[in-house]
Amino acid sequence: MEKKPLKARYAVMISTILVITAVLLARLIQWQVVESNYYNRIATTSTTYTVSTDALRGEIFDVNGVELAVNLTGYRVVINKLYMPDDKLNETIVRLVDILEHCGEEWIDELPILMDNNGGYYFDEEKQSEITELKSKQNLNMNPYATAEECMLRLVDRYDCTDYKARQQRDIISVRYRMSRTSYSRTQPYVFADGISANAMSVIAERMNSVKGVTVEATAIRTYTNGTTAPHIVGVTGLISQEEYSELKSKGYSYNDRLGKSGIEAAYETSLRGSAGSKTYEVNSEGEVRLRDTQSTKPGNSVYLTIDSKLQKVAQKALKEAVKEANDYSKEVKDKNMGSDCRGAAVVVLNVKDFSVLCAACYPSYDLSKYYDDYTKLATNKDVPLFDRAFMGALTPGSTFKPLVASAALQEKKITTHTSIRCDGVYTTGGLKLWCMGFHGEQDVYHAMVNSCNVFFAETGRLLGIDNIDKYAKRAGLGVKTGVEVPESSGTLAGPEFSSLMGSEWYASFVSPAAIGQSDNQFTPLQLATYAATLANNGKRLKTHVVDRVVSYSGKDVIYQSEPVEVEDLGVSESNLREVKKAMYQAASSYIPLQGYSIPLAGKTGTAENNGSDHANFICFAPYDNPQIAVGVMVEHGAKSFVAINAAKKVLNAYFNVKEEQSEG
Repeated sequence: MEKKPLKARYAVMISTILVITAVLLARLIQWQVVESNYYNRIATTSTTYTVSTDALRGEIFDVNGVELAVNLTGYRVVINKLYMPDDKLNETIVRLVDILEHCGEEWIDELPILMDNNGGYYFDEEKQSEITELKSKQNLNMNPYATAEECMLRLVDRYDCTDYKARQQRDIISVRYRMSRTSYSRTQPYVFADGISANAMSVIAERMNSVKGVTVEATAIRTYTNGTTAPHIVGVTGLISQEEYSELKSKGYSYNDRLGKSGIEAAYETSLRGSAGSKTYEVNSEGEVRLRDTQSTKPGNSVYLTIDSKLQKVAQKALKEAVKEANDYSKEVKDKNMGSDCRGAAVVVLNVKDFSVLCAACYPSYDLSKYYDDYTKLATNKDVPLFDRAFMGALTPGSTFKPLVASAALQEKKITTHTSIRCDGVYTTGGLKLWCMGFHGEQDVYHAMVNSCNVFFAETGRLLGIDNIDKYAKRAGLGVKTGVEVPESSGTLAGPEFSSLMGSEWYASFVSPAAIGQSDNQFTPLQLATYAATLANNGKRLKTHVVDRVVSYSGKDVIYQSEPVEVEDLGVSESNLREVKKAMYQAASSYIPLQGYSIPLAGKTGTAENNGSDHANFICFAPYDNPQIAVGVMVEHGAKSFVAINAAKKVLNAYFNVKEEQSEG
């Protein structure tokens, strides 16, 4: 009798479950089918997006506040995916290209496929890496031998632009292909054109006013107001590359960012860049965009160099004249090996008190303000104006090395100031013959320095040994990096270590050529100036530097101030150094261009043998009795030392305010 109610309860429970299931199923059908568009719109548009905003980059000045790299207001065209409908993108690109070209402005066009006058496509052969990337599996997945035409057919299909004219198709593809590479998205707007004029800005703003997603923004344009002043040191900025972006995106960089590519712009990127801000947008269920939050940017810090722009310009001109002097001398003596191949030169001037770089000039050079416009011409110039000869150009030093050898030999007691070595015009060691420039007879260290006697220093080098020579050379900053903030060459020191590195054997007889500044010795003008400053500073080598201070963008706060830092001691007694400097003073006084010069100085010339005309080099410090500056000059294939002396003299004239007529001997 009790089974009937139990069956009834089971029936009610099953019915209830069926009803609930039916309701849920009906609701599910309504969500997924009937109202799917509504909920898809909520899922895809009811969210927030954060877009980074650029920080104002810190500026670069010379030691006196002369502008070298500053920010001026410019404009850029930006496409924002938050507002830009995908089906309007191609049409918008075509309109923007037309407007910009009508205004005479450029847009960012990096597609490695170009179009000829007949409408045919061909690859830009200067962009081999970009062509390879375009054909790669990650992009078009095409055969390495695919033609430009074949690539374009696939790209036209990918970006749905078959209904446009051929040139318009290429423009659309260029922009959209770069969009894909720069991660164009709702959080990553796309910079269509950068650095446009105020006139173009107003035209675009007027003609594109009704187009959602296109804005013209004010932006800071990096401007090199004194572009010919130390361009190798100042450096340039440029758009971030794919490789750089992959490495730096974790540090907050976006694909639209610019960053330092060389010089101080690169070396001080972290300090100059500042901190990016952000804008957070909310997109509601109706697709409406609203600015929800703004985080301000923090401008970067500014850098003051130790460079004196006035002295730099004098040095630059002096180098140009030195090269011309060498060329003219070759014509005068009718000997092509006497300077006809002279094309480049460099000079570095250091403050002896703190080893700050007062000028570092190269010839030939270039104008930073025209760097990108002139890049192809500069990069293909056989005289390599882009090469930093002052900091990277290591050349054979010749006899400028002899004061170092004299200092080491006196300290190691291999010679004294009374030691006499006879010069008969040639020195023989281990089957090698080293010729001297004269028959000097008996020579002590003073006469040997004045006469630049190879025999004296070849024998002194033999007595000293290569290990001692290299030990003192490194202490003086030769064959090692000086510590300057931008890229520099370490040069090379002749000896067993370098020979082994080159896969050759070192013989004891090789020490004599090394001692007269030949063999494998190669140093930069920066190293020569550092070495001269070390001698002038009684053997104390300080850290060579080109940054004076770093300040906040407003200039109110000093973030960093350089101070003298001792990095090495030459290890030569003050008394021995005094004798070497005395010998250098006598040598400088004997040079015709410096005879009767109003500023007493210590110096040494060097003509270094190589393939072609000899290199013409000169080191000095002045004034002799209280050194303020040290100078290193190298004139490639300058042939005669007077061209290097004259260049240094013009720099000395400018620094000490000496009138040219006062300096004539």
